[in-house]
Amino acid sequence: MQEKLKIALIQSDLVWENPKENRMHFTEKITSISQEVDLIILPEMFTTGFTMHASNLAESMEGESVKWMLEMAKTSNAAIVGSLIITEDNKYYNRLLFVHPEGKIEIYDKRHTFTLAGEDKVYQAGNKKIVVAYKGWEICPLVCYDLRFPVWARNTEDYDLLLYVANWPKPRITAWDALLKARAIENMTYCVGVNRVGLDINNYEYSGSSAVYDVLGEKISNIALGKEQTEIVSLDKNHIKKYRDRLQFLGDKDAFNLIA
Repeated sequence: MQEKLKIALIQSDLVWENPKENRMHFTEKITSISQEVDLIILPEMFTTGFTMHASNLAESMEGESVKWMLEMAKTSNAAIVGSLIITEDNKYYNRLLFVHPEGKIEIYDKRHTFTLAGEDKVYQAGNKKIVVAYKGWEICPLVCYDLRFPVWARNTEDYDLLLYVANWPKPRITAWDALLKARAIENMTYCVGVNRVGLDINNYEYSGSSAVYDVLGEKISNIALGKEQTEIVSLDKNHIKKYRDRLQFLGDKDAFNLIA
């Protein structure tokens, strides 16, 4: 078990609906990381941008982008996490993949599809929350719009790290900032959000605001707003234990049954 977990947040622009170009772009970003890290986090739909053209762009779990993630995890000796468009059983999913360095893949299908953009009409919503065990850390990965739904993220599993990958637009970035901080505080966990930057083909602007918050809601990252940047942040298990033991807020949480 590792007391510390070193993570790399890659805040990046995306090439619209061009998986090959995006894989090349992120290969450069990942290989340019100059120090050893444990976990590399990419944005939501990192191969395409947030598109509803799933029928033209969806890949299988044996496709090129999954193979690429496996290769990058192996060569960097770090887990890679990000979401992409996957087709399975004649359905489309906005699927997050957590790829371990040794090749194990764990998946989470976005639970809350974004109705404002019609995502619910194209992509099948997931119904299973996962917690990934990695290097002695318990990690709960979620996707973008999931951030607005605190019950789904509630820390009933005693996880250590809550992370969101996103394509969250600039006009609503104040909500992104506030909710990431809130999820950290209410769950007494590290909370990480990795968002894209740039302008997509629909003229939606993305300002990034990728961040890491500690269990008290203190921001411990310094990624520049609106710019491509990779930042490395070290998380410490002792920080979690110190404040959970001292404050014991999670022990007073409400019991509930979640109907997915």
